[in-house]
Amino acid sequence: MSAAVTGGAPGTAGRRLEGASAAASEGTFEALRAQLQDAADTFADGPDALEGILLGIVDDVDRAVREPLEVFPVCHHSPASAIAMARRLREKQPKVVYLELCEDMAPLLTELRNCKLPVAVQAFATEIDGFPADWSPLSVVAPLTEASAEYQAIAYALDTPGVELVLVDRSSDHVFQWDERHARDGGDPEAPPADQDAALHGDAVGVEIGDLRPRFAELEEHLLRHGRVRHWSEWWHQYVELPLGDSDHDTYRQVMLLIGSLFRRLAPGDPRRVRIDEDRERYMWTRMRQHLAATGTDPEDCLYVCGAFHAASRVAEFGVHGSDTFEIAPRTATRWQHGLIPSSHAAIEAQFGLAAGSVSIAATVFTKNVKRTRVQPYRLTGQAGTKKTGTTKATAAPAAPAVEPPPADKLTGFLQRPPALDRLDEAELLGWSVEIVRAARRNGYLASTADAIAVFETSILLAGMRDRAKPTPYDFQDAAVTCIEKDTVPGRRDVRRLVEIMMGGDRVGRVGYDALPPLARDVHDRLAPLGLKLEQRGVKRALLDIAGRPELERCSDVLWMLRQLMPTGAARPIMGERTLGERSIQESWDLALGTHQRALIELGYEGVSIEQVLEQRLRRTAYDAKATAATVLATVEDATRYLRSRRLADELGNRALDVLSAERTVDGAPEVLRRVRRLLAHYRTSEPTLPPWIESFATTGYAHYCTLLPTAFTDEDAGARHVAAMLGFLFSMEGLALSLGCDRTQLELAVAQSHPRDPSKTALLWAARCHLGGMTRAELRERCDELLGNPLTVPAYPRYLSGFVHALEPVPALADFVVEAVSNAFGRLPDPVLLPWLPTLITSLRADGAELAPLLIREAGRVFPGRLAALDAWVPPWRQQVQPAAGPTAGAAAKGAGDAGGAGAALLAAHPATCDAVADLLGWDGTWRTAADGAAATVPGRGALLLDRHPATAEALEALLTG
Repeated sequence: MSAAVTGGAPGTAGRRLEGASAAASEGTFEALRAQLQDAADTFADGPDALEGILLGIVDDVDRAVREPLEVFPVCHHSPASAIAMARRLREKQPKVVYLELCEDMAPLLTELRNCKLPVAVQAFATEIDGFPADWSPLSVVAPLTEASAEYQAIAYALDTPGVELVLVDRSSDHVFQWDERHARDGGDPEAPPADQDAALHGDAVGVEIGDLRPRFAELEEHLLRHGRVRHWSEWWHQYVELPLGDSDHDTYRQVMLLIGSLFRRLAPGDPRRVRIDEDRERYMWTRMRQHLAATGTDPEDCLYVCGAFHAASRVAEFGVHGSDTFEIAPRTATRWQHGLIPSSHAAIEAQFGLAAGSVSIAATVFTKNVKRTRVQPYRLTGQAGTKKTGTTKATAAPAAPAVEPPPADKLTGFLQRPPALDRLDEAELLGWSVEIVRAARRNGYLASTADAIAVFETSILLAGMRDRAKPTPYDFQDAAVTCIEKDTVPGRRDVRRLVEIMMGGDRVGRVGYDALPPLARDVHDRLAPLGLKLEQRGVKRALLDIAGRPELERCSDVLWMLRQLMPTGAARPIMGERTLGERSIQESWDLALGTHQRALIELGYEGVSIEQVLEQRLRRTAYDAKATAATVLATVEDATRYLRSRRLADELGNRALDVLSAERTVDGAPEVLRRVRRLLAHYRTSEPTLPPWIESFATTGYAHYCTLLPTAFTDEDAGARHVAAMLGFLFSMEGLALSLGCDRTQLELAVAQSHPRDPSKTALLWAARCHLGGMTRAELRERCDELLGNPLTVPAYPRYLSGFVHALEPVPALADFVVEAVSNAFGRLPDPVLLPWLPTLITSLRADGAELAPLLIREAGRVFPGRLAALDAWVPPWRQQVQPAAGPTAGAAAKGAGDAGGAGAALLAAHPATCDAVADLLGWDGTWRTAADGAAATVPGRGALLLDRHPATAEALEALLTG
């Protein structure tokens, strides 16, 4: 291993910083240096590489130990670090505690006493300035548990009079300033956990205090293999936690510095990672020297708590006498919000890549160490959810602490000492074995007393095979899985998970009411009439009798907005709905606000009320560069349903108008049609006049879709569903558009210029021409008969039927014709042709016409007989010959109307006043033709013109009158 890879010996700049103190400290670790130098000469291929590593480690430890400002190295969520921290704080009573934590998070720490641990301190930003827009939202979290050294330091500093807590790590803004995602084309600085259920921290960047893990993969593999363990958490528990659990302060400190220096020197030389690590160390020491200079505090009265990896630093800025060459860049204009969010053991494990259950085991070990060592840990006054261990409130720091002697060499004795063989605690192991069998039986396993004995003996056997006198929780876990799990898992939890629960479980923290942001407190206050403990985890059922208790309608408004803003499951309606213009009189909800407390807190970073947050999100969606007319109409609908804001709805409606005018595709036509129909129906029933924006939307959409219609008919990317939606918009909005000044000729020209090649679109065009009067029902039947009679077009007939089904959207009056077309196919096609064709028909109808199938089925139910006995004598209505009424008037009307149909002409001749009124309304002039004009009988000239253009109206009216 070359010196370049391992980092080599400390540079000359670092050696100059120690000055005269380095010479005075040479005797402290001289014996250890001599032994390591001899070992390097004996075992190394070359004397320089290994000697530089081993002696450099000793130099790192010596340098940190001799620093006037005491450096306290820790490991994240380490029980040994927490116990050592509590012990040292009571001995030293420092006046200033410097903590490796983002400096902008300091104001939040006083709110920890209102929370139940574990929780995480969070910095959150949605309005970013100075970072790429696709990074939003930015989030940084720092989780805290009771069994962590940093919490002990925070509790001591906040509850001890005269003690100042100073956070010295880079700010949340600098975390992302130093991130180089923009140079690496994406990717997060810390990959988000794969298990999203366990990730209460979301996709935040984790700031881990005391990151201590080998970055050299070969080294970690070597340690795991020779330590006979499965993962890093087990190795740390076995070979660091247990030996350091009862050690004195000097031994603990020197061993942690040794480990930090070893991992640092054997880390791969990733320039980006090395630069960020060293910049963090320069940042922290610069901040500490600035504070010392500003306050005049004696470094002997201070304590610097940081990760062991950063404690063994070799930067020139290290120490109170280090250089002041590092310049801290200013923060960006990003607006950061800060708060506390709930955390959990599983979230911490997922965030930082720890083994499942390791944080729970650490909490259990911390409790046992407190009882064994009788060290009183610190806890914040009023802290909820932590176990009391006696009087823990600290006293005031002494004015003049006693001068401590220089630390002696404890590393030599620790490294040469054989591992302590803890005697087997049979009572503890027996209790574990009985408890896991009881838990397994509750979860469906066929476990018995024999399995408890087997787990007990197997745990001892596994510990012996791994050179351990006492089984660890990990040995017990392996034994339980081997003896109980067998082949299958009968319940939701496997044995490994049951052991994790038994060892302490996944404790989930909770942020107290007083520590919540104003929005979250407002939500709880407004939902107070429900009488539920919504701050607790789990699902709560809320029953709202709005008719009997009108005040609950406000709670209903809050719940519907929360359903829109929060993740699925936070507020789930069981009964009741919120549609345009309607309000429920009774509702039932499943609420889990306590489980989704993080999401509720993050809403508080976006505004002071949920109405404000919802309005901001609707505007953000509507004005997004990728917004479509359909998505903007959805925001109009949400603004009307949830906020009842006509002002916001009009603003977003005008935005929808602009977006529609700029669209050049018809992909969103079905959604546009669905939403604009719903909004139009709402405004017509609830408003005296239509909003100006929706009138403009109707006229603009009419002209817009008329322009795109010929292209959509021939475009392969536009499906039949999209073309049908365009025709549906044009036909349904035609009356409103014409009344506002649009020209119907534009639609007729668009249909005349359409020449589709696809069978389904061809059927759509026929339906549109039939609706506009350019094709009669008789001609449509003839074309369908030609398709069924031609063997070359029979295979394509299902696609024509698919087009006819889609035509029910713009022309619902064709429902009876579609039933006729399908029935004729079943009646005329032989089985060798029909059976292979039937699956295609079914899949086409299911895929493309699912929302229109009810209309088709309802029409079929009206046409076909309701009883089986009537089927034999039943004649399809399309096969019945319509006999014209007797008399000269009917015959003359049929002859005068031509293709319009005799029945419609007879109706008009019998009721001329109605015809005159309609003709006058439309502005048509004409005269009545009589027998004197050459006709057989009185024929309505104006009526003939109407029938020519609108034959379907007369036919529908005739069907209603004749039954």
